[in-house]
Amino acid sequence: MSRLEKRPAPSRRMMLASPLIAALAMLATGSLLFLFLGQPPLHAFYVYFVKPWTTMYGAGELLLKATPLILCGVGLALGFRANVNNIGADGQLTVGAIAAGAVALHCQDVEAWWMLPLMLAAGAAGGMLWAAIPALLRTRFNTSEILVSLMLVYVAYHLLSYLVHGPLRDPDGFNFPQSKMFSAAATLPLLVDGLRLNAAFILSLLAAGAAWFFCRHTFAGYRMQVSGMAPAAALYAGFSEPRNVWLAFMVSGALAGVAGVGEVAGPLGQLQPSVSPGYGFAAIIVAYVGRLHPLGVLLSALLMSLLYIGGETAQIELGAPSAITGVFQGLLLFYLLAADLFIHYRLKPHPRPQQRTAGVVS
Repeated sequence: MSRLEKRPAPSRRMMLASPLIAALAMLATGSLLFLFLGQPPLHAFYVYFVKPWTTMYGAGELLLKATPLILCGVGLALGFRANVNNIGADGQLTVGAIAAGAVALHCQDVEAWWMLPLMLAAGAAGGMLWAAIPALLRTRFNTSEILVSLMLVYVAYHLLSYLVHGPLRDPDGFNFPQSKMFSAAATLPLLVDGLRLNAAFILSLLAAGAAWFFCRHTFAGYRMQVSGMAPAAALYAGFSEPRNVWLAFMVSGALAGVAGVGEVAGPLGQLQPSVSPGYGFAAIIVAYVGRLHPLGVLLSALLMSLLYIGGETAQIELGAPSAITGVFQGLLLFYLLAADLFIHYRLKPHPRPQQRTAGVVS
């Protein structure tokens, strides 16, 4: 018999090596997966992980997919550092998209420079409003923010579906569940002609830089980190837990809402029944693979974006099933958690209890 024994505090080098170990284990398991699918692993890896970014258009799509992952991942990482587990970023993204879309549709005939700032503000406010619900319930009634934020994701999905099937549906759209196309003033400018990459990518880089500065050079960032690493010490120091909860939810909700604006004012250009293929959930993996560091989130978001783009390429060229993207994402998270487990704990043999022999009475 063996049991887990806690190791001494792992070094920074070991913590940074954990995502690399997880990525290598994911590739090793992926090679077996491609063999079972009847594909040569080397060719399959080239199609999945190399080919998507070998063209200018593919590189633009890679950065486009990474944009909402960076925005959501940075916000979630700040909360996770404070031990605030916001699982509802996809719902906050959806509500942010609804709020920005409502502004764009209400001002359909307006061609003014302030349209995009107003949409960004509305999207951030919508995400914050949706994030305020689990924050309020956590601080007032000590409910689980994991369950509340997760359930609110599906409420947001149904709210969007109701709106595009009803009040916000395009009357000239042949009864399709979608809104009118946004005006030119309500769409984000493209960064490169011929590509779909837009100004939301610049916003994501600014958000990551601001989050790094917040964590490294502000007292509020230090307070959140202490609350996550040593709750008892934070309580002894007088750090307010409700304040950390509200700050974490407001920041992550605002960034998720801006990510929603980037989708509807970017590649979609309208409200549709679904504005996210699960970016808010994938951002959880992005945050942990990035070691809850804003700059690490940038790199892990690029990896996760490559899994999305590569999965689509593999479906087209290799005939792979559509679920392959989710399989690789799940493998990455599984191996990351396993690597972290063995970094913090080790197996120690547990001695068997000696059997007592009854004495013989003569």
